[in-house]
Amino acid sequence: MSAVTPLLAAEELSFAYGPGQPVLREVSLAVAPGESLGLVGESGAGKTSLLRLLLGLSAPTGGRVVFEGHALDRRSAATMRKFRQAVQPVYQDPFSSLDPRMTVGESIAEPLRSLRVTGDRAARAARVAELLTAVDLPADAATRYPDAFSGGQRQRIAIARALAPKPRLILADEPLSALDTSVRMHVIELFQRLAREQGIGMLLVSHDLTIVSALCGRMAVLESGRIVEEGPTGQLLTEPQHPYTRRLLASVPRLPG
Repeated sequence: MSAVTPLLAAEELSFAYGPGQPVLREVSLAVAPGESLGLVGESGAGKTSLLRLLLGLSAPTGGRVVFEGHALDRRSAATMRKFRQAVQPVYQDPFSSLDPRMTVGESIAEPLRSLRVTGDRAARAARVAELLTAVDLPADAATRYPDAFSGGQRQRIAIARALAPKPRLILADEPLSALDTSVRMHVIELFQRLAREQGIGMLLVSHDLTIVSALCGRMAVLESGRIVEEGPTGQLLTEPQHPYTRRLLASVPRLPG
């Protein structure tokens, strides 16, 4: 039986801001269709830089990004449109990720217009209503502006926007770090439901091992721009092999008893 072709992969990706300023060093990882992979590491490890490369927002200084078995061609508008429909981002800050001049409905529908997924206004409105229901927001949210919503609600709106073109993979950069603990649990449950009901894969960038353990079946550990360990999340959390992974686990606060 042949191996499943990864939906998205990094092949020996390197990135530097200039001579003597390496950020990523020959990083290789892959996400299969429907898989959830957590990428963990301390601040400054290169997690966000790697995500930007995988999204095609930055060009690597070495290696390549591979989408559905082919090198991602940032020069081809048709290739990038197909890629952006299949791979959507969710960013860290729910307060700056939405345009305050656009209604919630306009923000969610924007990917449908820009990616030419749905050309009919009525169809776009129906899709917006469907997505608001999917992220547990009322239908009248479509006519309101982002400043009318809390941080947790805004992050749900951002998730709805990412879901609009029916992607196969979400690349999420610390999507819960700006939220209160109680709100985080609701968004975690939302991600779990989306994965279960819609089969959407995820590459989750986080420094929070608790969130990664809740959402990701596999985990990769990034230290100073290199992947030092990778494997099933449960195995890495209970039997870490690399000293850096052990240090990360030791730094997680634990309640007595």
